[in-house]
Amino acid sequence: MFPEALRFSLSEPINQAIDWIVVQYGESFENFSDFLLKILIFFEDVLRDTPWWLFLSIVFCLTYFISRKWTLSSFLVGLFFLIGVLGLWDKAMQSLSLMLVATGFSIVIGIPFGVLLSRSEKLRKVCLPMLDVMQTMPSFVYLIPALMLFGLGKVPAIFATMIYALPPLIRLTDLGIRLVDKDVLEAAKAFGVSKGEKLWGIELPLAFPNIMAGINQTTMMALSMVVIASMIGARGLGEQVLLGIQRLDVGKGTEAGLAIVAIAVILDRFTQSLGKKIKASYS
Repeated sequence: MFPEALRFSLSEPINQAIDWIVVQYGESFENFSDFLLKILIFFEDVLRDTPWWLFLSIVFCLTYFISRKWTLSSFLVGLFFLIGVLGLWDKAMQSLSLMLVATGFSIVIGIPFGVLLSRSEKLRKVCLPMLDVMQTMPSFVYLIPALMLFGLGKVPAIFATMIYALPPLIRLTDLGIRLVDKDVLEAAKAFGVSKGEKLWGIELPLAFPNIMAGINQTTMMALSMVVIASMIGARGLGEQVLLGIQRLDVGKGTEAGLAIVAIAVILDRFTQSLGKKIKASYS
């Protein structure tokens, strides 16, 4: 046995800290929770109220506009059609809306933070271990503080998903900007380019492939939280997988799993095509 005198528990101080945060800032968290919930409900209502045929038409037109490939557009529409055939259309729209909101907030936070890390070596040294913890910590653990701060429902699911999905985008944004050719930056400095112009006109465009890779990874990681988020009331496809586990219904779990894989393939191909189009517009 490990000596009793050398043992130290982190649980009590962490619980006390969470309790203090809830008491001091409970109202602020509630207001933020309402704000997030309104955004999520808006996207969810739009997706669920859109007729399936109109949704598929929009997906086809949008994908073709981005990729200029009939085959890819038809393939993505076919995957969405498969989800509908399996009777999981409404559940898929719920999961998709939650994932899009979580990914959107992750992008808004992750890219600026990645730029900040690329500017400050001290900040980078402090934040990299934190990002390591965020990536290696079991995703179930994120549900605990989310539940304490926001209660049951979709908002803690968004919060936990963002924590889990943010690190790749921050890391790859930082990496992309750091890999920009120094000679190009020196030439820009010699021509009197301001810091803002250098960032928007040189660094971000040249770092764009890395940033898009980060967005792609963040999107995939957000989708991987669908099943775990269902444990705290997020519903959607994850709920179907959870029901399949609880009832030992292999068929139900397999159908929901196939729908999640289909959405993952759709988002992966879509973001890749979008990245190629934006990159081509820069060059």
